[in-house]
Amino acid sequence: MIDLAVYNRDGQEVDSLKVDEAALGGSVRYPLLKQAIVMYQANKRVGTAATKGRSMVVGSGRKLFRQKGTGFARVGNRRTGKRVGGGVTFAKVARDFRKRMPKKQRRLARDSAVLAKLLSNNVVVVDELNFEKPHTGDFVSVLSNLKIERSCLVTINSVDDNLYKSAKNIPKVAVMPVAELNAGAICSHRKMLFTKEALLSLLNRDRAGDN
Repeated sequence: MIDLAVYNRDGQEVDSLKVDEAALGGSVRYPLLKQAIVMYQANKRVGTAATKGRSMVVGSGRKLFRQKGTGFARVGNRRTGKRVGGGVTFAKVARDFRKRMPKKQRRLARDSAVLAKLLSNNVVVVDELNFEKPHTGDFVSVLSNLKIERSCLVTINSVDDNLYKSAKNIPKVAVMPVAELNAGAICSHRKMLFTKEALLSLLNRDRAGDN
């Protein structure tokens, strides 16, 4: 069992939680975690870079001059990659870099990522993060009180517009509902900040209906 302190927004400990490693798979599956991170990074690639090959540029396909007897090096048509205005040799083409993983593997990779953060003491739990209106300064103060000084993934139970707007201008801080958690996003941040409600939702979720 992993003991976690629950803090309020002022950084004072107000409660505690016990997390059973078995609820997160029991151990960190590093090969599966690596596969999920590679997929996450690959799916972020746009893949629209393209250049024109010799078949795509404008120009005649006629050989510029005869092969022998001119005293010059032999050449092809004006669209060859050796001439100015010709096509690019080994031209880039648009491609899809996306990778796929089965849903169960994605879920296990996410659990392994959360467990790895827990085992390395990089998870902070706060009792609530409710804001009456968006205010970046207030959220910065909460992070400071909780001693979060580096990149952080803030995990909440459901979408909260005031929290999103309060955090969007803070560098290296992202807000994500617990239902959208994935291994790539977790491993891209040094710390995880859970609300107590979000962490309990993750641990006590219905496995059959989990995404």
